[in-house]
Amino acid sequence: MQSPGYEGGGILNGARSLAVRAGWLVAVAAVCLALAILVGESGFRFTLAVTGLALLLLTCVLWAMARIARREEEQMNARLSLLIGEDVAPCFSTDIMGQILFRNSAAIARFGEQTPATLAAHLHEQIASPSAVMYRLQSRAAQHGGVHEDIVTRRGHLRLSVHRIASDKFLWRIEEFEDRSPAGRGAEGLSLPMVVANRAGVVLFSNEAMRRVLGERPKRLDRIFLQPKVTSGEEVEVATATGSMRAIVAELDGPGDRREIFLLPAPAQREEDTVQVDFENVPVALMKFGLDGGLRLANRAARDLLGERSVETMTLHDLFEDLGRPVNDWLADVIEQRLPAGAEMLRLRGSSGSISGGGDEENFVQVQLSRFVEKGRAQALAILSDVTALKKMEAQFDQSQKMQAIGQLTGGIAHDFNNLLTAISGHCDLLLLRHGHEDTDFSDLEQIRQNANRAAALVSQLLAFSRKQTLKPERLDLSDVLSEVAHLLNRLVGERITLSLKNDPGLGEVRADRRRLEQVLMNLVVNARDAMSGKGTILIETEDISLSQPVSRDGATVPAGRWAVIRVTDSGCGIPPDRIGKIFEPFFTTKRPGEGTGLGLSTVYGIVKQSGGYVFVDSAPDQGTTFEILFPVREGLTAGEIQAEEPVRPLMLRNGAGVVLLVEDEAAVRAFASRALKMRGYTVIEAANAEEALDLLQDPSLVVDIFVTDVVMPGLDGPTWVKRALEDRPDARVVFVSGYTEDHLAADQSQIPNSVFLPKPFSLNDLTATVQGQLH
Repeated sequence: MQSPGYEGGGILNGARSLAVRAGWLVAVAAVCLALAILVGESGFRFTLAVTGLALLLLTCVLWAMARIARREEEQMNARLSLLIGEDVAPCFSTDIMGQILFRNSAAIARFGEQTPATLAAHLHEQIASPSAVMYRLQSRAAQHGGVHEDIVTRRGHLRLSVHRIASDKFLWRIEEFEDRSPAGRGAEGLSLPMVVANRAGVVLFSNEAMRRVLGERPKRLDRIFLQPKVTSGEEVEVATATGSMRAIVAELDGPGDRREIFLLPAPAQREEDTVQVDFENVPVALMKFGLDGGLRLANRAARDLLGERSVETMTLHDLFEDLGRPVNDWLADVIEQRLPAGAEMLRLRGSSGSISGGGDEENFVQVQLSRFVEKGRAQALAILSDVTALKKMEAQFDQSQKMQAIGQLTGGIAHDFNNLLTAISGHCDLLLLRHGHEDTDFSDLEQIRQNANRAAALVSQLLAFSRKQTLKPERLDLSDVLSEVAHLLNRLVGERITLSLKNDPGLGEVRADRRRLEQVLMNLVVNARDAMSGKGTILIETEDISLSQPVSRDGATVPAGRWAVIRVTDSGCGIPPDRIGKIFEPFFTTKRPGEGTGLGLSTVYGIVKQSGGYVFVDSAPDQGTTFEILFPVREGLTAGEIQAEEPVRPLMLRNGAGVVLLVEDEAAVRAFASRALKMRGYTVIEAANAEEALDLLQDPSLVVDIFVTDVVMPGLDGPTWVKRALEDRPDARVVFVSGYTEDHLAADQSQIPNSVFLPKPFSLNDLTATVQGQLH
């Protein structure tokens, strides 16, 4: 067994360097002392003698340092010899420059007695750039103490480890793993072409059979295969020296990150073994695409779907519009197996095919992509389905969901504002009672009251859109309504615009709120006037129609039956197609700032819908607009209308003005209502919620004539607690107040006798008149 040794004729290179320097100093000191003896001048002799003695002293210091360094290096190498001297793996110690200071027995046996002075020279056969690898590992070891790296070589792979053992010394260990796979020495004798490559596609080894097929030594996999990605078991085309050939790929995982790829001969495909598929006449739209996105083939059903167009030069991008990402990227991901087969809903680019429907209508298809291999080339099969109708239904559903969400939002905001406006206008009424016209504060209070009323009108428009406003429906003849409102509409349109009315004499009666119906007509006429720039014709006509079966239009279905129709047609600028779907949304307006609130058409939409009708619009740029409103015709009297005509029997009251139990969770509204009722002589008992009111009514001695209660409150709502209270006090009258519509309460209120509804915001007179009417 060979013993570990030191490089450069001895292991103590640092100590020997100090000894050499000391020898030179001794020689110089001897020369100086000899000259001091020979020189006659005493001053110069003294200088030479002092210099010689100083050099001798320095020589002694260097000899001492060399001895200490020799002892330290001997101790260091003795420890290394004990630690790694008999290690089975070659080990070296080097200085910071890579000079070898120590090597163990395995290193001598592996690399021989006569070795280069640097470790990089040893590793040159195994590693392409050993100096760069050593510098990288040595820098990391200087920071972290020790690192290692696995390196693939032509003979196999090795693990190079390095540890910092001193500030300027490093210990290296080399573990070599012999390649026992077919890619080793035995691969040259294989008749199958094979290569070894890393994950980046760089060829590390190719055997003689592969070099013979290719006519050269390949450097990368893309020199061998005509397609960017190959998969084990797949039939591919290989670029040979004389052209191309078909082969089956067999891939094995080698040591480290290596890929061992073998080429197996592809079986010859016989004509009788091929299953003939009538691709052209399959009743499903089928298309084949290559990796570049080009359309290879489309059957008859696909061509009918796409329309009359030449498919030879078309690509997936030319056929379908990108939705969120390039469609060619999706195709490449499926073919190269980065993504599994899947479906996407894509917009079909301009076409005159069977689904285009003519005009500018958008068409959508669902494209199902799946990967297949044909003649050694991976391609994609696309199955197309017409989903234009489904996409329209989806858009209509999204629009209805959006309108519903906006309606809920505006209804909630309007309810809260009604509470605030009730308190503001109510307390303003209380102040006006104490201030006459001559008072200096009267004009300011009047301004507050008027602006509160304007705010209440704005809130009413929001409630109209959300279909939560309070309506007072009655049986109406639309011809009479139009005749009565015609003079007002004429003043709205001005002298340069002609307003024409055309009534159907056989028009049936409808049930609607007269005031709200007039508001609908005025909003539509004002919009028509603004669309005509002050000149043109507006036609309002009515028609009685009967539908024998339901009719679908603009996402809505009008049931069969008799309908009264109002059409408002103008000759204005029209509505662009991209805006016609938004015109009924609150605050959407095309007018300049200050010319409109954007609530006119949303109010129309809400009033018509709340009245059980439908509203449609037809428009085109520069061709005018027609709004069509349908109301169901009412034939005969309903049970509610008959009941409303019955006389109300007067209520016999006890002596006194009456006791009112006021239940309201809003403190400001409760304070105003309490003061207003007390001013009219009523005794008022206040409660902040339903639970508190029921607790007060537990006292049998407490007599209450009327309940005035909010409908929506935390805990029990108004109808619920009133039903409980009426079990013990059946003669009590009820006034419900709410910022929501009366329909929100109708189902519960119909079960409560002697009850009326008062909408918020209400004034002092509204409240007291309602209470007085209930009691008397």
